[in-house]
Amino acid sequence: MIVLGIETSCDETGIALYDSGRGLLADALYSQISMHNDYGGVVPELASRDHVRRVIPLILKVLRQSGIEKSDIGAVAFTKGPGLVGALMVGACTGRALAWAWGVPAIGVHHMEGHLLAPMLEENPPAFPFLALLVSGGHTQLVQVDGIGHYALLGESLDDAAGEAFDKAAAMLGLNYPGGPAISKLAVQGVTGRFRFPRPMTDRPGLDFSFSGLKTFTLNTVARCQQEGCFNDQDKADIARAFEEAVVDTLTLKCRRALRQTNMKQLVIAGGVSANQPLRQALEAMVTKEQATLYYARPALCTDNGAMIAFAGCQRLLAGQRETLAVAPEPRWPMETLEPVNRS
Repeated sequence: MIVLGIETSCDETGIALYDSGRGLLADALYSQISMHNDYGGVVPELASRDHVRRVIPLILKVLRQSGIEKSDIGAVAFTKGPGLVGALMVGACTGRALAWAWGVPAIGVHHMEGHLLAPMLEENPPAFPFLALLVSGGHTQLVQVDGIGHYALLGESLDDAAGEAFDKAAAMLGLNYPGGPAISKLAVQGVTGRFRFPRPMTDRPGLDFSFSGLKTFTLNTVARCQQEGCFNDQDKADIARAFEEAVVDTLTLKCRRALRQTNMKQLVIAGGVSANQPLRQALEAMVTKEQATLYYARPALCTDNGAMIAFAGCQRLLAGQRETLAVAPEPRWPMETLEPVNRS
């Protein structure tokens, strides 16, 4: 089965073609980062309008890249949620209309399930069951995964997610949006140990996260440097390094705690923050000590993309699941409410 995947949940338009027999055939992505950077974050109305402009040209692009004809497409998968409702509407309306016109089934995909399954597009994918750390945009979650749709939420952010904290800390340092890559780039020039940031909620049991206090600590550190008249480029780099180290240490500690609690030996990290190199290095070192294995997707498949939606949709389509003709995006959609996939 060849599945067309459409991702329009936020600020990136992603289109891909996935073949259940041959794997990923083609994918294309348009990022709106430069447009939203002027505002320091995503402007929902601008995001929706840009998806309208990009989605059809990108579909035509992946068709040309793959050499696939429209008549070869067996199904359409689109991001149904969670995300910005206007942006979701663009992908849902486009995907449902194309499926109806081509006479093929359609499936609405959960955005975070797409991220969760993205490492399965790699040559050495994880096998069920495994533990997953999802760190994407407004989500930071630890999930026990026993199969597709068989999810148990173990812990989540009680306030700001890690990605949101990166964005806000970057803004305090005068860096561009999105904050994660900007903080990481600047942190390379920083000195470890000059500033010591807290590791939130690591001094108590449980697997939940909280990054709002870390954001406040960053704000206070910046203010203190400004008051002392020494808020120069090196100060910013040292703060960026301390902030990144705090986030990485917090995520790593919680993942180790979750591995021990579940007795899992496979850890998957997925979502935009999973592309962070210090995080990958810290988790690699941790799982080695725990005699476990770490899995993640290539950087291009960590951010929002159509490939993960096509793949996740394909798994559900092969299990016989289908979308009705109604277009009903789910801006808020708990992943643990998804229908399980039971395939022999």
